[in-house]
Amino acid sequence: MEWYKASIESTASQLSVDLNKGLASEEAEKRLEQHGRNELQEKEKESLLAKIINQLKDFLVLILIGASIVSAFVGEVTDSIVIIAIVVINAILGIVQEGKAEKALEALKKMSSPTARVIRDGHVTTVPASVLVPGDIILLEAGDIIPADVRLIESYNLKIEEASLTGESVPVEKNAYICFDEDVSIGDRKNMGYMSTTVTYGRGRGIVIGTGSNTEIGKIAIAIEEIKDESTPLQQKLDQLGKWLGSACLFICLLVFIIGVMRGQNILEMFMVAISLAVAAIPEGL
Repeated sequence: MEWYKASIESTASQLSVDLNKGLASEEAEKRLEQHGRNELQEKEKESLLAKIINQLKDFLVLILIGASIVSAFVGEVTDSIVIIAIVVINAILGIVQEGKAEKALEALKKMSSPTARVIRDGHVTTVPASVLVPGDIILLEAGDIIPADVRLIESYNLKIEEASLTGESVPVEKNAYICFDEDVSIGDRKNMGYMSTTVTYGRGRGIVIGTGSNTEIGKIAIAIEEIKDESTPLQQKLDQLGKWLGSACLFICLLVFIIGVMRGQNILEMFMVAISLAVAAIPEGL
């Protein structure tokens, strides 16, 4: 639903709320069960051990670990240490990148307001922002962090800073009494207020139209999770190329070892030649 195109009366009607009395407490509880808590959802955090294991599951990394073990076994300690160092550095960089995504999610959660002033049963009351539901009427004044996405129904010299959502540092002047007939970008929706944005001037009221993951900031949080979990098309192509090259390198190294032994070369020397060739040929950067 594109709420910025709806009038105040239409919004109230569709959300079945009295503009003066707000929701009844019983109705708010029912909607809370239906829509869930007004919180940004995030997946259970992985332990450090799980992150390390994920970094070491890559096909080429496993080959390098195997090469390191064999090198140490045959006395080439220096080569073994160098290979392990490469693997460790690669794992650390991967874990750091994952950590940046997690910190971005934590930053989004910290921008949320802990409480909200809401009209329920005809009275103004303060409730935890996490129990807000679609249809709640909230009061806004300078200094407030908007706790959910709202369709404004009153605005008195109201200005809202939306940098956390649009990147625009200049506060946007709001007007609850206008409607739009055409599609409008988030930054130009003057009759809307969004979760985690800040009221810098004036006062107003709004009907909650989206909570939790159904807010604009919630959609950003979901996108961050998907970026963290999914490989890009380029990464997928590089992984496929890496596996193909790794398999080809192992086959060639095995062939070199067999031919060398058949020609009477020392088995240990040929083994080390094959290992060195494998380590040099496999592109760890993939």
